[in-house]
Amino acid sequence: QVQLVESGGGLVQPGGSLKLSCAASGSIRSINTMGWYRQTPGKQRELVATITKGASTNYADSVKGRFTISRDNAKNTVYLQMNSLKPEDTAVYYCNADRIMYGSTRTYLAFNQWGQGTLVTVSS
Repeated sequence: QVQLVESGGGLVQPGGSLKLSCAASGSIRSINTMGWYRQTPGKQRELVATITKGASTNYADSVKGRFTISRDNAKNTVYLQMNSLKPEDTAVYYCNADRIMYGSTRTYLAFNQWGQGTLVTVSS
């Protein structure tokens, strides 16, 4: 069974930096697009950034120039480097993937599971 586990969250000062990791476990052969999302109480989960297997990226306007998404295909892991953090960035951050090739399959299968998330708090 494929699972996603986020890590790296914590308390950071405004203007500081933090790097999040999301590792996919299981008999994985390949992952298509991976992405980071975030959610605060009373708000819907929003897209932060995505990255394709070929390393094409997409960012929300609110984080452009400050956040960088990357991936290590050999480790089935996606990262989110967050710089110049603001209190508005405080949220639970989640990762996900759209399609995954795993086990004995030879085609990509839809993936609709979320990890538990990791909390990022930006405060003095």
